[in-house]
Amino acid sequence: MSWLLNQLHIGLGGSRKAGSSIIYKTFQGKIEVTTRQRKEEDNEEENTGEEKIEAKADTQNDLEVEIEETSVETTFLQLTLDIPEKPLFRDDDGGLVIPQEPLVSVLKKFDGMNFLDAISQSGKAQRKRYRLLELPPYLVLHLARFRKNDYSIEKNPTIVAFPVKNLDLSAYTFPKNGKDMLPTEEEVKAMDVSSLCDPSIVIPRLFLRAVLTLCFVPNILMRQIKQLKALLTKYGQQDIAARAIEKSELVEATLNFVLKRLPDLLADKYDLVANITHESPVDVGREGKHDPLQEGSYKCHLQHKASNQWYEIQDLHVQETMPQLIGVSESYVLIFQRKSEGTINGM
Repeated sequence: MSWLLNQLHIGLGGSRKAGSSIIYKTFQGKIEVTTRQRKEEDNEEENTGEEKIEAKADTQNDLEVEIEETSVETTFLQLTLDIPEKPLFRDDDGGLVIPQEPLVSVLKKFDGMNFLDAISQSGKAQRKRYRLLELPPYLVLHLARFRKNDYSIEKNPTIVAFPVKNLDLSAYTFPKNGKDMLPTEEEVKAMDVSSLCDPSIVIPRLFLRAVLTLCFVPNILMRQIKQLKALLTKYGQQDIAARAIEKSELVEATLNFVLKRLPDLLADKYDLVANITHESPVDVGREGKHDPLQEGSYKCHLQHKASNQWYEIQDLHVQETMPQLIGVSESYVLIFQRKSEGTINGM
């Protein structure tokens, strides 16, 4: 998937610059990778005679072990999630019990807190921590089901259960400038013009316009009507502006939208729009004796936005399916859409 997105980006004339193509604008996010590894320095001085013999006898005193830490900010087009290995069992009737793992557990790799074991290209043992700085409008999650060893390809059949709607990733994002604390309705109504001039109070621009509209006298309110309508139009709420007849109705409707609905639209919440699965026969004792990529088949789940109906597609065969079944399928690639993208753009 990452290769395909990169080829499309290059084909559209994109460069390494962020946002240089529609692919980067849609799928590219930012991440901070912190690496810790042991740095060994030999501080043995040139000794002669008995001092040199004593130094060789105690190597632990010769080597000072340091932990060096480096942080690098980079971009990504997809996030790869490692599925924990779990054994397969048979139930009393002889059927296979496929283990399940919630997506929240798999996402711990990107919780920004824990350091995970890793191996560098030079073979050094490392520990890495991943912090998501910025999430893209469309998030691609790759579940690493396949592992290749020296002899064969193995598939991890563990089911990763995930929500089809309202996947909240706010706990996994760490913006460099911190997250904006949106004021409550009571805080906005309690504000006055003098507080808006206080440089120590940080007010998002969206709220600033609404507060100014409420606080200023009617003749200034006349000049704020266009800004209110422009604000609603920007976020796909033209119907609110069209229904408002009086200026007071427009102000009330705009404030209601900004305080109650806009925070949800701007949150890091995602809805599933596509799911690629890989299904292959699973049996105990056949591990390493067959190639799951040769015996398996791919299916795709897509949602029809107009009717909210989900469809399962395999080659030319298309049939309706239920979202409850999608969340417990053998998912391989998940594509999520930020809720604000769908609601604001009217998709």
